[in-house]
Amino acid sequence: MDKKTNLDDYLADLGISDEADELALSAGGPPHASESALSPLEPLPMRPPLDVVRGFLEGLVGFVDPDLKIKVNELEDAVEVEVIGSSASKLIGRDGRTLHALETLALTVLSKDSGRADLRVHVDAAGYRKRHTDRLIKQAESLATQVMKSGEPLEMEPQTSADRRIIHMTVKAMEGLTTESVGEGPNRHVVIRPG
Repeated sequence: MDKKTNLDDYLADLGISDEADELALSAGGPPHASESALSPLEPLPMRPPLDVVRGFLEGLVGFVDPDLKIKVNELEDAVEVEVIGSSASKLIGRDGRTLHALETLALTVLSKDSGRADLRVHVDAAGYRKRHTDRLIKQAESLATQVMKSGEPLEMEPQTSADRRIIHMTVKAMEGLTTESVGEGPNRHVVIRPG
């Protein structure tokens, strides 16, 4: 297997390139690598979100391990992806960072290719996201109980927006408490307050 030297090489292997973008833009639609034979006057067809995400992630994950499989479901406001296979845990990364990067890339491709910037993309591998969500819910419930007992607000550690959302939703279901996100950038965190 030849070594790739930069992201452009990987993207080109997946059928994503600046050249395809320029052709598609001149044709008035989103880029599709397989549509270079279309005349510039024909509008490019939009692909369904599931097909876009599945195609992109199957290609990308195939570079990691060809035995990995992708399972994709479309919800009302999101596309959920599960990576299945014995080596799926390779895609988790430290604190789920690789999964987050895959989500960001898939969302970018989805927005560009299907024009659907309104959908979120959630990627899970080896059940990591579910275990992580369960831990956050238990932590939020425990801290909320502390706040109810003490009557004092409690500041949590900085978290990603997805993690903060889980905390907000968990505490919202409990009576007598409110939450608020405070801070900027990587220091943004949740404060649980009585009220």
